[in-house]
Amino acid sequence: MEALTLLLFERMGILLMVAFILTRIPMLRQLLDRKMSIRSTIYFACIFGLFGIFGTYAGVVTENGVVASSFLMSPLSDNQVIAHSALVGVVIGGLMGGPIVGVGAGVITGLHLFAMGGFTALASGIAAPLTGLLAGGVARFFLQERVISPAKAIFIGMFAPIFLMAVILIVAPDPEQAIALVDTIGIPMVLTNSISIAIFTTMLRVVFREEERAAAYETQRALHIAEAALPHLNQGLNFESAEAIAKLLLRELKTAAVAITDRDSILAHAGIGANQRKRGEKIQSELSHLAIQTGQLQIANSHEEVQPQHPLLGAAIIVPIKQVGRVAGLIKLYFKKPQEIRSVEIVLAQGLGKLISYQLSAAMHENMAGLMKESELRVLHSQINPHFLFNTLNSIVSLIRIAPDMARHITTQLSNFMRLNIKITTSQKITLQQEMSHLTAYLEIIQIRFQDQITVHVELDPDVEGFMIPPVTLQPLIENCVQHGLKNRVSGGQIRIMLKRVDDHVQIVIEDNGSGITPETVHLLGNIPMSSSEGNGIGVYNVNQRLIGLFGDESKLRIENREEGGSRFTFRIPLFIDERQRRVSG
Repeated sequence: MEALTLLLFERMGILLMVAFILTRIPMLRQLLDRKMSIRSTIYFACIFGLFGIFGTYAGVVTENGVVASSFLMSPLSDNQVIAHSALVGVVIGGLMGGPIVGVGAGVITGLHLFAMGGFTALASGIAAPLTGLLAGGVARFFLQERVISPAKAIFIGMFAPIFLMAVILIVAPDPEQAIALVDTIGIPMVLTNSISIAIFTTMLRVVFREEERAAAYETQRALHIAEAALPHLNQGLNFESAEAIAKLLLRELKTAAVAITDRDSILAHAGIGANQRKRGEKIQSELSHLAIQTGQLQIANSHEEVQPQHPLLGAAIIVPIKQVGRVAGLIKLYFKKPQEIRSVEIVLAQGLGKLISYQLSAAMHENMAGLMKESELRVLHSQINPHFLFNTLNSIVSLIRIAPDMARHITTQLSNFMRLNIKITTSQKITLQQEMSHLTAYLEIIQIRFQDQITVHVELDPDVEGFMIPPVTLQPLIENCVQHGLKNRVSGGQIRIMLKRVDDHVQIVIEDNGSGITPETVHLLGNIPMSSSEGNGIGVYNVNQRLIGLFGDESKLRIENREEGGSRFTFRIPLFIDERQRRVSG
């Protein structure tokens, strides 16, 4: 028994070498991922069946307790028996591929064992497919594990030869000879088969970890490349951004060359063959056109399929990049030989295509959102209260008869106000000095209209005159004070405007000594567009929305009634804004 055990362990080393080669088969990943088709099921049943046959030839022939160490085997006589590892392939097939693969491998292995003849031919022919079926059934209890652990595998591996021994005892024609045979080969087969299965599953777990590490590395590399390409992708696909991305991919991927195209022409080419390509050159490759039409990755495996045709470029991966679901261009990765395109390069190219497509779409959405926000802000701050124009024109008509000089002056100020309004509303932000010039023209008109009824006091910190503010911010707030807070005052009306720097922001306060704002209105003013006969509610709302849109909630209007009477508008402008706000503000 000891001699047989040692000999089987020696043969097991050869068997495990074959097992190691088997783990290098790329299709083995389908077993690891449990993704089985009819074709792959048949394929793996044959693979593990052949592995079982090899396990038979790695066995040892015994006759009447005498061990024959010869490696070559011929059909056995009725008294000869093989102590083998054929069931290793059957059990692994069942554990990895399920009952169908296990039975298929068992049938192939069992037919071979039966054809070899010998005292256990019938028992081996029966036990092999049943072992595959049972191993496949046991595997269903471990579906949560991608590869069964070696500790579990070693116990399952013990079951297979024990089951074979039981079948031998049942179907053998000579019970006494069967018992003696089981005593001789039982323990050696249990030990070698169980250990072989445990080592095989360990190999599979190593393969799985290698795949995980490779996938993690390639994912990290793809994310790094996509992150580095993001600043260029924000510009969209153009000659400059494509040139930068092509050089980046060439440096990171170590390919022979990289080309970037749009739907019609070459935008950039870096690496081998760059001197043959010109910006704007039309796409000629049939595979490139196919990738654009189908949106599917294409692989060129010959010089003839590669564009440009260069003696050093023999293969290429053509990856479509999409923008909002539509193919916007291609990334073409060139290689010197088709053999350099491995599955890892294909997976990496697919991942890069998806990441870059996502970033292009995100950049487009961000740009569109910025344009829409800018358009919205321009509409908001370009609005002029029509009531102010009508009232001013009515004042001019009245003054023409009684005070023509004053009428000319107010007409000039209205002209200045309108001209400044058109000029400053073309910008997202202007200096406080420009805003105050616009406001001065408005105040001149107001004070002529209301004469001594209203007095305006301005406290302006000289340090803040160059600070930026949204145009036409102060005038609607002053207009609210005039039209509502002070409309019932015959004399003594006062408006106070204070602009001063406080720490990292400019504090702006506008207050009047009028009748104030009704309690039911004070919390709504500026938050919703409120129409009235004088039209001030929409103007205040527009100011508040522009402040929030450009500087955030911290700069929104704070509206309250003063204890001594009248109302107060307060807001702040930050000294520094972040990049998001810079993009919005242009």
